[in-house]
Amino acid sequence: MISLLCLGVLLYESGANAFIQGGPSPLSAYALRLGPGEEILTSLFKFVQEKRLKAPFVFTCVGSVTKATLRLANSDALNTNEIIYLKERLEIVSLVGTLNEEAHLHISLADKDGKTIGGHAMGDLEVFTTAEIVIGELSNLEFTREMDEHTGFPELVIRPRSENITSV
Repeated sequence: MISLLCLGVLLYESGANAFIQGGPSPLSAYALRLGPGEEILTSLFKFVQEKRLKAPFVFTCVGSVTKATLRLANSDALNTNEIIYLKERLEIVSLVGTLNEEAHLHISLADKDGKTIGGHAMGDLEVFTTAEIVIGELSNLEFTREMDEHTGFPELVIRPRSENITSV
């Protein structure tokens, strides 16, 4: 476990919407390597549950997959079916996002010609050779999701942790 700098507080108010970002919070980092055939999202959720992380996120991830299911950016609350299914060897250029129960992860993948595609990671991220992942946790905060009437999606809610539990 690595302890890093604290993050600050941001309050942004626009009309009837107020977005409060929690902090400062100590930051812990964990390194995880997955092997061939492992499914990335399943492995990440299992890791978060085993470590009892309350405000986890993916710092970075590189590696390769043999398949992936992505939701594209033109989806909205009424049209969430813009989903693509990829089945080829792809390099993971990036994987970032929050890892609470209803995770919000985005992935960028490159094919054999270097052409990239990205979107919301829905699943089926099967490791080809390796996935090297760094997971962070903000130890004084807790991530949940609540339905947002403006977006039509469950959006991130950041709160101070109700009890100060140290990660295992």
